[in-house]
Amino acid sequence: MHKLVVLYPEPTDRAAFEAYYRETHLPLCAQLPGVQQITFSIGITEPGAGPFFAVFEAVFDSATDLAAALQSPAGQAVEADVPNYATGGATVLSYAVESLTPE
Repeated sequence: MHKLVVLYPEPTDRAAFEAYYRETHLPLCAQLPGVQQITFSIGITEPGAGPFFAVFEAVFDSATDLAAALQSPAGQAVEADVPNYATGGATVLSYAVESLTPE
């Protein structure tokens, strides 16, 4: 399994970020080929209380599948859309996921 995580710092306008993100950006993300799961959280800190306002996670089978998704027309549309709402920019992480089953 391979995960894409996007961390969003505090935006200029929280309400505008959330409305655009839910109505426009997330539907674009749902079109990424090979995406198995999308999770997100908005408003994870109070204004000024932490470094991040929102987090996005997408799960793919492999790094190859993630790379193909990001290079696809849908992936290019997702990337091009980020400046439309993320006034604070975004930090993107990509990594292989390992699991540990508790005893």
